[in-house]
Amino acid sequence: MDLSSLTPLEGSSSGQTFLGVVAGDRCVVRIYADPGDRGDAAAEIDAALLRLVRGLVPVPEVLEARRPDPAVGAPGLLVTSFVPGVTADKLLPDLDGEGRARVGRSLGTIAAVIAGMPLLRPGPFVDGDLTVGKWADRADREHPERTALVHGSLDPGHVLLDTETLEVRAVTGWGSAHAGDPLADLAHLLTRAPAGEFREAALGAFAGRHGGTAQDLGATLALP
Repeated sequence: MDLSSLTPLEGSSSGQTFLGVVAGDRCVVRIYADPGDRGDAAAEIDAALLRLVRGLVPVPEVLEARRPDPAVGAPGLLVTSFVPGVTADKLLPDLDGEGRARVGRSLGTIAAVIAGMPLLRPGPFVDGDLTVGKWADRADREHPERTALVHGSLDPGHVLLDTETLEVRAVTGWGSAHAGDPLADLAHLLTRAPAGEFREAALGAFAGRHGGTAQDLGATLALP
């Protein structure tokens, strides 16, 4: 791929995500100039996560993943299919109560699906096989009763919607995914989305899959 032909992807705030073309089709290229704690395995981990959840959660298709090549100064990169849509945070302010409830129900369902994917113990992913390592800062950082996949930053800014139907087209932003508390994504989502119809619908959708009531779930999360 000719990286010189890439253009910054509209709406991306990371400075590392670009729009490209592969075989005449638009694609998204993420360049890992700053891979963070995942280091050289960052692109492989993101690719593995997308492949893991694809078919259960709407995500882009992985086209290619490359580790960095220090010999030529090339950073790691991940190429995925381009998914058209608008992030939910841009649409929610203009929706009526019914529209906010529809989006809340969809995102609550996605949080529930992710929370239903069990893992053996909490910790960060350290390689392309999604091996769970240990937290570098605290060995006892998280001890949930049950451990599941956690997106890590599930919020309206990482969910692409169809502008006409409000259907979820893709969940993006898996760079903080880890093994942890099954309620973590729902809690994160509801602190970064509007209360009212959205929150009630999201709680109801999650409780509908995992049991209990929306009221009890809201109390457990200690939502304001």
